[in-house]
Amino acid sequence: MNRAYLDLEDVRRMKEAASNLRDRLLVRLLFYSGCRVSEALALRPQDLDLGQGTITILHLKERLKLTCPKCGASLARSHRFCPGCGEVVGEALQDRQEHRSIRTVPLDAVTLALLQKYLERGGQVHVRGQAILFGITRHRARQIIMELAKRAGLPRVLLNTGKEHWVSPHRLRDAFAVQAAKADSTWDGLRMLQEQLGHATLNTTARYRKLAGQELREWYGRVVGKSGEEAKP
Repeated sequence: MNRAYLDLEDVRRMKEAASNLRDRLLVRLLFYSGCRVSEALALRPQDLDLGQGTITILHLKERLKLTCPKCGASLARSHRFCPGCGEVVGEALQDRQEHRSIRTVPLDAVTLALLQKYLERGGQVHVRGQAILFGITRHRARQIIMELAKRAGLPRVLLNTGKEHWVSPHRLRDAFAVQAAKADSTWDGLRMLQEQLGHATLNTTARYRKLAGQELREWYGRVVGKSGEEAKP
């Protein structure tokens, strides 16, 4: 039966399906750090602090802001008429805004040891004069994760739309988040998870509490109480 997220056993099978150190490290890093695939692929050797057991993640996000050239009102891509002046939208003014955020997060001892082994073997590559851990594109990373999932015999996962899709790098990030929400679903725990994942708002993080299902089960137990025990089929 297909599920919405992976569990620890699925991740273990994917790691064992990897035939080389780079692919095994990619799986572990995506899951045990909970980082985005773009963040993992941008990691440099100097972003690792093996002594402190942390990694520093740089997150870049580019936003495109559209405005009406006549009145300056904000526009959505779907707007045919300006909500400010009512004129037909021709060619909107575009403003690309880049948002940068940096976070330093802990990493487990096994993944840190694997990172050190990877560096000692010269796994890092140089791109335009700068050393990075993985010299692959997002498309290639997606292919690697999908192939490992197939080798591990994992089924497709269910997306929010109800459609099935092969396991992607983001499913590993989701798997970490759900596992964390299961382990600690308190608001303090969710705030720590928010920091680890790099979410801008706690509301985004809180959806993993719902996925884990613990909150709903606890609520149901409080609502039913003894009436559930007294009810006879």
